[in-house]
Amino acid sequence: MNKQCDGPDSGIEIRVKGKVQGVGFRPYIWQIAQELDARGHVLNDSKGVLIRLAQTTDVTLFLQLIRERCPPLAFIESIETTVYHWQAIPASFEITQSQQVEMETQIIPDAATCEACQQELFDRHDRRYHYPFLNCTHCGPRFTIISAMPYDRPSTTMADFPLCDCCLAEYKNPADRRFHAQPVACPVCGPDLWLTDKHGNQHTGDALILAAQAIKQGKIVAMKGLGGFHLVCDASSELAVSKLRERKRRLTKPFAVMVPDLAWAGQIAEMNEHETALLVSSAAPIVLVTKKQQHVDFISSQIAPGLVEVGLMLPANPLQHLLAKQLGSPVVMTSANASGHPPAMTNQQALSQLSGIADLFLLNNRPIIQRADDSLIRVNEHNQLEMLRRSRGYVPNAVSVPADFPSVNKILAAGGDLKNSFALGRDNDVIVSQFFGDLEQIEIQQQYLQSIDHFSEVYNWKPEKLAIDCHPHYLTRSLIRAHYPEVSVSQVFHHHAHVAACLFEHGWKLSDGKVLALALDGIGVGPDKALWGGELLLADYQECHQLGGLPEYPLPGGDMAAKQPWRILLSHLETFLPAWQEHIGVDIFQGKPWQLLTKVIQQKIHAPATSSAGRLFDGVAASLGICFDQINYEGEAACLLESLAWQADTLNLKEQLNIPLNKNGNQLDLHGFWLQWFKLNCSTEQKAWLFHDALARAFAKLVLMKSRENNITTIVLTGGVFHNRLLTRMIINYFDNNLNILQPSLFSCGDGGLALGQIAIAAVDNN
Repeated sequence: MNKQCDGPDSGIEIRVKGKVQGVGFRPYIWQIAQELDARGHVLNDSKGVLIRLAQTTDVTLFLQLIRERCPPLAFIESIETTVYHWQAIPASFEITQSQQVEMETQIIPDAATCEACQQELFDRHDRRYHYPFLNCTHCGPRFTIISAMPYDRPSTTMADFPLCDCCLAEYKNPADRRFHAQPVACPVCGPDLWLTDKHGNQHTGDALILAAQAIKQGKIVAMKGLGGFHLVCDASSELAVSKLRERKRRLTKPFAVMVPDLAWAGQIAEMNEHETALLVSSAAPIVLVTKKQQHVDFISSQIAPGLVEVGLMLPANPLQHLLAKQLGSPVVMTSANASGHPPAMTNQQALSQLSGIADLFLLNNRPIIQRADDSLIRVNEHNQLEMLRRSRGYVPNAVSVPADFPSVNKILAAGGDLKNSFALGRDNDVIVSQFFGDLEQIEIQQQYLQSIDHFSEVYNWKPEKLAIDCHPHYLTRSLIRAHYPEVSVSQVFHHHAHVAACLFEHGWKLSDGKVLALALDGIGVGPDKALWGGELLLADYQECHQLGGLPEYPLPGGDMAAKQPWRILLSHLETFLPAWQEHIGVDIFQGKPWQLLTKVIQQKIHAPATSSAGRLFDGVAASLGICFDQINYEGEAACLLESLAWQADTLNLKEQLNIPLNKNGNQLDLHGFWLQWFKLNCSTEQKAWLFHDALARAFAKLVLMKSRENNITTIVLTGGVFHNRLLTRMIINYFDNNLNILQPSLFSCGDGGLALGQIAIAAVDNN
């Protein structure tokens, strides 16, 4: 609400909060002021943007135009007005120097190259023609180069590149789109690009042209980007992709493909308008899309072996645009890390770690402060976003607390050990970090802790409470507690965090009550140290109770069972089909120590019990000969099983499969399932489809029954298994239309979203 000015020296002060720094906000305010002949000034500070106007200004119109003309990368969270008393009435409107106070504003994610910069990049008459580091207020690096707030050039990695006269003139001109664009640069004053071999010997000539020629010849190039390095090779060459897999020791895990333009994307995959919009958005993520059957002519069969989907991206920065223009064809664009190492961030790390993988190195001298992998997204059956990996383009966007929620201020959530992201609470916002992946390696643990320190420093923030997973052996527990030994701790059940994250994202209030949540994933610790993974829960932010789900079965060898699907199959047969040897014989386990493991299962020695849905998929996949011996990446067996199911001929399917509920009506009867499973007489693809369908019907039946019993119609679907789009679609199709379905969207339903839920639960636990 506007306050009225009450004297000749009075004016109005406008406080704008949100994503308002580094996005061209002040120059657009300056332009509005020129249009309205306003007097005053605008500045950045650590709370956002501050505007002060003399009383002669039409404040109502000024406020209206602020919202109507908001820059493309900006987001206005709030606008507050108060009376301001001038010591001297200004004669004009100016942009003044930033001020440092308590940090409240948001940092902007890196943004893909805008159309205006792309035009300059390929304009022979422009002074930034083919310059791989051009940017403006509407695009370029933000999060990956910032070292402190407010967001000004001295607080970025561009501090070491003094502006030339031409760039300085643009930087100082409020009417120019590069006004106070902190990473602004040109060939005269900005970073340089060069090409070297693995020994650091620099090649003479145009580095980009030489790199493109090498890629066309089948070589692998390590290329330094905004938030890390990529390994690049010709995506259409079976030999080049095979060489990359062999050198990277990445046998089957899919690679992302960068295509030059949308026309190329359309030749490779089936795409709708929503997927296209994602590809061309400022976030420029990798988008998972369905491959066309004719795609073999355009990309190697080894890009995503055995899968019906492929990850496509468009060029996201000037260097990628230039490379795509030189090549005119798709390339593999995958994170540049040697086996057992995190992605390289410095030139020295790249040359050291990748010398056995890359033939050449396309390097530059602009440092990377924060790692930011490419984000990975899918569009679901209802044209909603499904975040699989949240990083570049989306981090560090904040999510606000629900309406009646307590403050989340000064809470640090550690996240999980797999697909890790941490989160911090600031007043009524939660900021979830970029993706770090699995924390097994010391170097990734170091990146994780360094990023926590970096976030704390940039936001001028220190935790007063830690939220950690209940699993006693999680690395995040020991790392965070050692890092902050004096800070109090709140322990959170794994699947409760999954549910809370989904509720929080959807703005579910404390007063909205309980929900039913179907939480399906790998393994997470629940009450009494139970290893959950296939539960139907009655939950809110405060409580989480199991109503039913999958029955327990042993994990012979513990963690080893998650890597060798045949162990899971043996466990299921021993547990749910005791006479399995009579039904199917023992030949399936030929060459495996199945007799020894049978004793392990029976005696429950180093064979903890779990109800994991993820491991059920592994066992079923193994029964069909998929990844029988071992998996090469997490979820591989389930991904291949789903891919087979998508290819099934269901029109001519005569077989039926049913998973009944047990006598108590609260658990799926897996004895009945396995009894039918080995009697099916149909193709492998049809069997895979029948399994998905039977599992979906069984879970839907359980949910509907408990929905009626508890008079609850809001259902949360969460956990990593719900990245299986076929199962998700089937379950929802079997639900009643009167159910309110909540699914994670902007945050992963897998472990990448855990930290958000951990903060939500810890905040409620404070009250």
